[in-house]
Amino acid sequence: MSSLFTPLTLRSLTIPNRVWMSPMCMYSAAPEGTGVGAPTDFHLTHLASRAVGGAGLVMAEATGVRPDGRISPWDLGLWNDHQQEAFSRVTAAIRSHGSVAAVQLAHAGRKASTDRPWLGGGHLTEAEGGWRTVSPSAEAFPGLETPHELTEAEIDQLVADFAASAERALAAGFQVAEVHGAHGYLLHSFLSPAANHRTDAYGGGIENRMRLPLRVVEAVREVWPEDLPVLFRTSATDWLDEDPEDTRQGWTGDDTVLLAKELQARGVDLLDVSTGGVVHDARIPVGPDYQVPFAARARQEAGIPTSAVGLVVEPRQAEEIVSSGRADAVMLGRQLLREPYWAHRAAAELGVRPTWPDQYGYAVRSRGGND
Repeated sequence: MSSLFTPLTLRSLTIPNRVWMSPMCMYSAAPEGTGVGAPTDFHLTHLASRAVGGAGLVMAEATGVRPDGRISPWDLGLWNDHQQEAFSRVTAAIRSHGSVAAVQLAHAGRKASTDRPWLGGGHLTEAEGGWRTVSPSAEAFPGLETPHELTEAEIDQLVADFAASAERALAAGFQVAEVHGAHGYLLHSFLSPAANHRTDAYGGGIENRMRLPLRVVEAVREVWPEDLPVLFRTSATDWLDEDPEDTRQGWTGDDTVLLAKELQARGVDLLDVSTGGVVHDARIPVGPDYQVPFAARARQEAGIPTSAVGLVVEPRQAEEIVSSGRADAVMLGRQLLREPYWAHRAAAELGVRPTWPDQYGYAVRSRGGND
């Protein structure tokens, strides 16, 4: 039996395999008007096709919990009725093909209000459809505008916004909610001393820097059903501690283990482990499995289930990550853009019968073999 194609149960939810689709922004929602932030037919096709392709869990892209939480004006959001109704079509399609529908709830912080990446990804002014960004400290991410430093009252509102968006996600049919705490976006920037230079209850020592992410998790968990899982995506390191020539202080693997324990105590069921994003010039040793050791460490030292992400492209590579106990699942991003039916190919290579829809399976299998 392939470990990669063994079901995983989190709370009462059984996910049919360990091949999961990472959230990836498509920059394809309406930037304004009644359809602002709502998924379109493109999103429906994009996400449902990965369910048809065999991914056990399909996660919608980073979805802003309020308008200024989007990375760009063309990103998805979940703060109004129209968006909720549009997402209901998407979740129904994902679930109809046997996959689990998940959403990543997010706020982009000081890295928001940018253009689409194929147009350079630069800052958009308000006249260009952008907005004033927010952050723990009034310090710009290089190349972008100086953000507004959130007040404590504004932080309280932000926590409420995450909870309200989670309630809408549940009503829209999502079965898993992931809180985005990675890649230099708002919650990660509160965690990291490279971005958080506050002197109040949300800055300074690690306990204070963890305060907002933990409050968000508590608020989401409070409105999310007890029998359904909540995930948290983390950047397990800012890649400063690993560079002996870089003396700057950042978030570390040690910090991630501590955070993982606190998250699990507050009802987080799995840590989705990525890295980087808050320091623009950190030296990152990118290569196959380069982030997997951080997932393995959190799993071993904090005792929390983890998923691994980043340059996982081959079936036997993914199988080894799971079978060796380094992670409980793998999150595939760009590889599923290149190859939407990757999970079916992986199953065939690993000796498992692919779970093709009947409409495809009878034709595929009629030619012989198990693919």
